[in-house]
Amino acid sequence: MKEQKPNIAFLLVVFVGCVIFLFLVDQIAAIFDMVEKIATNANVNTVYIETILKIIGIAYIAEFAVQITKDAGQGSIASKIELAGKIIILAMAVPILTVLVETILKLIPS
Repeated sequence: MKEQKPNIAFLLVVFVGCVIFLFLVDQIAAIFDMVEKIATNANVNTVYIETILKIIGIAYIAEFAVQITKDAGQGSIASKIELAGKIIILAMAVPILTVLVETILKLIPS
């Protein structure tokens, strides 16, 4: 189908990908709820858990977008989406990294 009608094939790939993602939303939400419950029971600050879950979500969404753009034959755009996802993840991880470094510095004897 891709050789005969590439536009329809691309739309079909996007549609099927979205449908699969929508079927998985309930399982993803259950996993997020379970992780938040574990974090609450372990007395971990939920802000950090929420940030980590957002980072994971960004990684999955960026990967989905990269695969769609590669399927459309736009490899250069795919690489830029991948770079943007990595930069957003790094920006969101800075507060967690800061707390981690501060904690390590407190453990080191002066």
